[in-house]
Amino acid sequence: MSSRRSLAFSLSALLVFLFTLLPSSLLSAAPADDLLRLHQLRLAAQKSLGDFYMYNGMEGDQRYARMIGESLQEGQARLDSLGEMPGDASKALRAQLQTSWQSYRSGLQALMDAMRKQGYTDLQPVADLADHNQRLMAISQELYQKIQQENGFSVPPLTQKSREQSLLMQNIALDYASRSASVGTSFFGGGEERAMDVLVGDFASKLGSLSAAQQNTPQITAALSAIETKWRYIEKSLRNYNENTVPFLVSKYSDSIIEGLEGVSAQYAANQQ
Repeated sequence: MSSRRSLAFSLSALLVFLFTLLPSSLLSAAPADDLLRLHQLRLAAQKSLGDFYMYNGMEGDQRYARMIGESLQEGQARLDSLGEMPGDASKALRAQLQTSWQSYRSGLQALMDAMRKQGYTDLQPVADLADHNQRLMAISQELYQKIQQENGFSVPPLTQKSREQSLLMQNIALDYASRSASVGTSFFGGGEERAMDVLVGDFASKLGSLSAAQQNTPQITAALSAIETKWRYIEKSLRNYNENTVPFLVSKYSDSIIEGLEGVSAQYAANQQ
């Protein structure tokens, strides 16, 4: 009888111990998942704007209309799937992000409708859209930081660096598309921008830093090598963006580079790096 009681006590003690461990593991998973969703939302927002510039510059090419629609759907899905925010500040920022996203999405859809109906877009609404996009990116970045702060959680360094590299590539593609668009860059740029050659130099330097990371597995090394090959293919065009612009080529290769970087980021995250 005593042995049964002893066994029951041991089992109950084990269950208590396991339940004390469970919440912490769930808490660590939740911010990591939400931070990834936020990152993917930011990529989708930037891609939708870059593809709008391509849509505008290529006089309503329907492939870009489809890509814009896909990016808006993905961004909405990422926003809708965010979990419970960890504190009051992050909850307030999430509410701001939802409002900003809806404003940006509505503005983009209105411009798409105008393009379909009249074959062109007015300058001021395009400038307003770029401003909406910048506000959206600023709020989402602040929320990204706040979730980490309120959870006491940090994205592992190499995971973060590879995500930043994806965003940098997306921003370069966006900048290039805006410069190539027929209306010109003064309205498309929106706010202060770093020079294209600075962005390109930054990307090349950081890609080299990622490739040199000692924690890289053979799979990550191979993936980064493939990314570097694609990067070299468009780097010269990016540096000489005022000569013989090739927006279609840059758009296509940047999408492939970002896809590769996101794969690398996922591997880093799985290895907690």
